[in-house]
Amino acid sequence: MPSSPPRIYLASTSPRRRELLRQIGVHFEVLTFRGGERGDDADVDETPLPDEAVEHYVERIALTKAEAGWRRVHWRKLPRRPVLAADTTLELDGEIIGKPRDMAEARAILGRLSGRSHRVLTAIAISDGTHIRSSLSVSDVRFRTLSADDIRHYVLTGEPMDKAGAYGIQGKAAIFIQEIRGSYSSIMGLPLFETAQLLEEGFGYAL
Repeated sequence: MPSSPPRIYLASTSPRRRELLRQIGVHFEVLTFRGGERGDDADVDETPLPDEAVEHYVERIALTKAEAGWRRVHWRKLPRRPVLAADTTLELDGEIIGKPRDMAEARAILGRLSGRSHRVLTAIAISDGTHIRSSLSVSDVRFRTLSADDIRHYVLTGEPMDKAGAYGIQGKAAIFIQEIRGSYSSIMGLPLFETAQLLEEGFGYAL
């Protein structure tokens, strides 16, 4: 009988990351949270360090999430499999821009992005309890000029509220995007080229 394909753990509840892993044929289980834990980063402090560069920040958070995920594997005595984690953030004018706290902040972020280019950075990290590796993908995104009605109507959809930079490229905000340079999948939240490279070269997973 053929052996079962290797599996990994995904330390994220993001439906976009699940979709992207399935796209490239990665077999995975979502590393679920016990009662009382909420969100992708229940045990990770995502506060930037003083004067921290955005590249360092996003990679540090991805590594921390992977390490936290591996701790959950160990504590729960789950089968030992690599843990994949990721973090996505935006940078504009040297400022780290994460998820909006409320609708007012979402409107403010979108107003700042209007008619300008910004960077989207996604870092991935994989840990198997013995070693950990990471990779960073950086893309440039340019928005067309948004009217106040554009912003208001988009925020009312609720789509911006759980996404770094207050928009999702795979959703309605696609009509705002004039140009991208880089990786579409990375802007969605998981750079597939870098993910495949790490799995194949660092952990021996044939895709």
